[in-house]
Amino acid sequence: MSYSQSQWQQQLQTGLDEMEISLGREEQQKLLDYLALLVKWNKAFSLTAIRDPEEMVSRQLLDSFSILKLVKGNHVLDIGTGPGLPGIPLAIALPEKQFTLLDSNGKKTRFVQQAITSLGLKNANVVRERVEAFQPGIGYDTITSRAFASLAKIVQLTSYLMADLGRLVAMKGVDPVEERDELKMTGMTVETVRLFVPQTSGERHAVLIHRSEAS
Repeated sequence: MSYSQSQWQQQLQTGLDEMEISLGREEQQKLLDYLALLVKWNKAFSLTAIRDPEEMVSRQLLDSFSILKLVKGNHVLDIGTGPGLPGIPLAIALPEKQFTLLDSNGKKTRFVQQAITSLGLKNANVVRERVEAFQPGIGYDTITSRAFASLAKIVQLTSYLMADLGRLVAMKGVDPVEERDELKMTGMTVETVRLFVPQTSGERHAVLIHRSEAS
């Protein structure tokens, strides 16, 4: 299905307005260029299950921006980034922060590297590695995940990567009450935030997790 950049541009601007997010023309163009690159690569590689161009702005860009205001600190790690979501849209919108996009899938990390290069993103890098084997030598202020694993599994894999005052922002659909209950004995503080994603149906939530002493 063909879909023009002008249609994407209209969807993007309308969605950003509804979310009260202000992005300049250059940033918006980078977002559209990212989608065009994703469509091109998706024809040869299975990078994302979302193939309808009409849904890509809402389910990939606006969905990523639903956690924009939850990203704190200078160093951000996006685990299981896949084709760069939410990492690349967030890196475009937050050029003052440094993003590391982590995934163990070779074809996906190759795409992410191509996107970073093509878009000229100086504040993003991609690492092909399993989360449990990643040894960055620093703690991250914010760790993001999108449809990666259960909350308990994410905490198990990432707690050593979190800065002392850092936070994990796990993107979920419906509020994962049972998963949150599993974390009560881990010494972590858990908070759920309902997310707003224009032009989509269904619930979206973010689960914020940080060490209790950091609250």
